[in-house]
Amino acid sequence: MLEPISAFYHSLNAVGRTTMITTPILLLAVVILLVLERKFPYRKGLPFFREGLFVDLFWYTLVQSYFLQILIFGFIIAPLAARFGTQFHWVSSWPVVAQVGFFVITHDFYIYWFHRFQHNSAFFWRTHEAHHSGKQVDWLAGSRSHAVEIIINQTIEFAPIVLLGANPIVVPIKALIDAVWGMYIHANIDVKSGKLQYVINGPEMHLWHHADHEEVYYANFSTKFAVWDWLFGTAYLPANRKPERWGLPYAFPKDYFAQHAFSVYRFDEAALAEKSVVFRQYHGVRWRLLNWVGNRLPAAKVLQGWEVTQGADATVPALRPGGNPAPAASVSTPVESSRPVTAAS
Repeated sequence: MLEPISAFYHSLNAVGRTTMITTPILLLAVVILLVLERKFPYRKGLPFFREGLFVDLFWYTLVQSYFLQILIFGFIIAPLAARFGTQFHWVSSWPVVAQVGFFVITHDFYIYWFHRFQHNSAFFWRTHEAHHSGKQVDWLAGSRSHAVEIIINQTIEFAPIVLLGANPIVVPIKALIDAVWGMYIHANIDVKSGKLQYVINGPEMHLWHHADHEEVYYANFSTKFAVWDWLFGTAYLPANRKPERWGLPYAFPKDYFAQHAFSVYRFDEAALAEKSVVFRQYHGVRWRLLNWVGNRLPAAKVLQGWEVTQGADATVPALRPGGNPAPAASVSTPVESSRPVTAAS
């Protein structure tokens, strides 16, 4: 019982050494994408300090990622490794390149179907809608993912790597590929892939997936390999046309904790701040903190964008589980909205 656990934690040494290499590569990729976004913007005028940047960078990228890694590897994968030991070490003799290629392709195939399922399930949509809530999509927007969605996907991603006996360095290498590719497909870069777009996914197709256009609510589910969309009839790539708007067709909270709470219980963030003393105090502290940052870094004033725009109309035509818009008389408020899809029968 103790031997598999010891072997699992011993493998973390190799993971740590590899991370010392992959981390600088990741940071270099960020710099390159930032330069490309400024040089060849898909959506001109998109600011670096856009709305939600603080939430995406601090809460999702740093805090959530750190604690979920501890949870996933320490409390899910490690016990599984202890339970099954070496009985499924089927890929341990493969070259590292073959192992990486195998897990990249198989996991991407899984992600396509799970992603597609999320868009077709009212329950699982609530674990995914946060990812679609950003109205200004850029290299960091992909980091905004519900904690439950991350737990499911990263457990299914990394548990097989450990249980099938892959070289420990496959974990950070695969994580690097995921991170760079994820940033790339969300990046605000106007790139034309030509015929390569039928195989490799990029911003050209994925920025359409994040658009608030009814025709793409069920399209472009691929992450790395666009071939899945073309094979299974979910590809959408109109010629000489770009989306007009991004995000959700209903009001969505701006705060990290409110975004997670919204997946359980529908509420209006601004109205709750008016009614709840605790919520109002929390937002007051948050507002003062962001205001302090904004006063010292003028460009960061947009971080205060968590505030609901005064006088904004939060109602939109109802789009409920099914596929087509509900009758025009219906409206979807934050309380009753379920997902941006079809009319229920």
